[in-house]
Amino acid sequence: MHLTGNALRILIFLGEDDTWHHKPLHHEIVKRAREAGLPGATVLHGCEGFGTTALIHTDEISSLTEDLPVVVIIVDAEDKVRAFLAELDELITDGTVRLDEVEAVRYEGVRRA
Repeated sequence: MHLTGNALRILIFLGEDDTWHHKPLHHEIVKRAREAGLPGATVLHGCEGFGTTALIHTDEISSLTEDLPVVVIIVDAEDKVRAFLAELDELITDGTVRLDEVEAVRYEGVRRA
């Protein structure tokens, strides 16, 4: 299925140290997104940020803080994304989820010889 046109983007803001059953939480979110039939998920690791504690986390060598920011991004039809929110209710205890209306354009590359 090709997703082109109106869609919903979900951005899930987590900390690198967030876990689910002793494994990184973002791994579980990606696994469940795949099981839910969503077309894809991307995990981005940030180099600096702060969250609810207002403590700045950075990857600078001079800093001893850890728990760098992580963002999981998923784009799909609105009904599928909203249905997936129930999975996140079970997984996320501290984090932020943002929904944005977006326009999806699917490109398929042409293989060149």
